[in-house]
Amino acid sequence: MNTTLRWGIMGCANIARNSVMPAIADSSNGVIQAVASRNLDKSRGVAEQFHAPQAYGSYEELLQDPDVDAVYIPLPNHLHYEWTIRAAEAGKHVLCEKPVALTSLEAAEMVKACRTAGVHFAEALMYRHHPVLRRAQRMIAGGGIGDLRVIRASFTYNNPSEKANIRYQKDWGGGSLYDVGGYPLSAARFFTGLEPKAVTVNALFSEEHGGVDMMSSGLVEFKDGLALTFDCGMWAEERRSLEIRGSEGRIEIPHAFSGKEQSGYFMFQNRQLQEYRERNVNAFIREVEDFGRAAMGIEPPLFEPEDAVLNLRLIEACLQSAREKRRIEL
Repeated sequence: MNTTLRWGIMGCANIARNSVMPAIADSSNGVIQAVASRNLDKSRGVAEQFHAPQAYGSYEELLQDPDVDAVYIPLPNHLHYEWTIRAAEAGKHVLCEKPVALTSLEAAEMVKACRTAGVHFAEALMYRHHPVLRRAQRMIAGGGIGDLRVIRASFTYNNPSEKANIRYQKDWGGGSLYDVGGYPLSAARFFTGLEPKAVTVNALFSEEHGGVDMMSSGLVEFKDGLALTFDCGMWAEERRSLEIRGSEGRIEIPHAFSGKEQSGYFMFQNRQLQEYRERNVNAFIREVEDFGRAAMGIEPPLFEPEDAVLNLRLIEACLQSAREKRRIEL
């Protein structure tokens, strides 16, 4: 059985060069085989930086490379749909940046194409692969903090001055809900194991930034009165926190959505504080290694591909609520 996955990188975005490509290089089961860009000089420079043997001046050439087993797609959001399907048709496994598409219908078609081609498909939400998050999830599922009551989550950063940023291109899937909203929304689904019933969201839409939501705050309703309150934004002081409160305790994770920081969580039970910490753990490496084991058939995937469809369905409902200024039932 093959135990090394050979990766092709489809684009040279910052997230690829600064986080995912270093993670592949440092992983136990992956190597960077090729880099593609529409600028051949750029792809050659990045390939040289990461000691990849091949560089291409088009994505089509990358997909034709028989030595590439899987592709990582960090392209702008509106290109994920086309290139995931084309990668699947070329027989490549696909790790696609979040959100995987602009609509849940597109995401469902992407999942279908990958299943038809017999390739593994996953959304790149690296935080869920961190052992701290997974330990907290198991503790909650085992009743460690009693019955769940409320989840509070925040992912914000402050970057309003770069007016040409692709995150401010509405037709390209710009806006805070598409960019960082998927983290708190998916976290609520991850920790509860439930799908929401309804959402109510208020947003700051900025004409200075292409009319996208620069800040969104909302309430996501689950059964039995359980709820997520969240905020996400690109025009607010940075915060990446998560709190899960139950009838018998609570868990606080100050850096829940940070892939490379030393991460831990605080657990409060019976007025007692305990701290759990994992040092020097890179969630991007864990994501790459988990993907590799699933793609090579060594272990089942931690998340089924359909999870990305459900994440997008929730993001769509949040955007609809913010634009129409009303509660949306799912």
